Amino acid sequence: MEVFKDYAYYYNAFYHDKNYKEEVAQVDWVLKKYGNNIKKIINFGCGTGKHDMELSRLGYQCTGIDMSPLMIDIAKENACKEGMKIDFEVANICTYYSDKQYDAVVSLFHVMSYQNSNKDILSALQSARNVLTQGGLLVFDGWYGPGVLSDKPSVRVKEVDDNENRLIRIARPVMHDKKNTVDVYYEVLVINKATGETGEIKEVHKMRYFFRPELELMLEQSGFELIENLDCRTLNDTDYDSWTSFFIARAI
Repeated sequence: MEVFKDYAYYYNAFYHDKNYKEEVAQVDWVLKKYGNNIKKIINFGCGTGKHDMELSRLGYQCTGIDMSPLMIDIAKENACKEGMKIDFEVANICTYYSDKQYDAVVSLFHVMSYQNSNKDILSALQSARNVLTQGGLLVFDGWYGPGVLSDKPSVRVKEVDDNENRLIRIARPVMHDKKNTVDVYYEVLVINKATGETGEIKEVHKMRYFFRPELELMLEQSGFELIENLDCRTLNDTDYDSWTSFFIARAI
């Protein structure tokens, strides 16, 4: 099932305040600190291409893949408006294959946490290894188990406006202790500002939270060495206040 099949229409509205430039500056720091002369990057789960555009502005050669045709269409449109040459392709990160080789694979905004089962996580990691040169870098972020269990998910409401509609999003989490997953039930009310007409979108986003030892083993099984994991906010060591973590691995 394509998680963002309806939600993608309003994706940019809900994340208009997301600081892509700052996030990419973090990724750039990681690539320079742990990588070796990285130039060619493929982004697993590129969404609407905002990270790819910022990476391109820093001089990287970017390719982006996403399983949502709508997201890819928006990404192509965004890049075209900016006059950027970025390759975008509809593809599933769990089954992706390419003859091209890259210096780094990045996967941001918790795309890996959408891979709920061990099988899917291993498949995504193996896909990443297949397109990396030896010594290439894998950088992804995800929900971090110690932080998630210390500050459990709660009901949240967010309201935004786009050009035509007022949007109200309600997120209700349900945790599954035996699977290390959280089902986030999204209800989005779409209110047309001109007519008052109201629509509703419902989505369930199933999120996996990770612990370092399990990922270390999965990465080893997929041809990687786990180098480090860092708090996404600070780029310092993770602790029990770290809700998200970067995981950095090298292809061996």
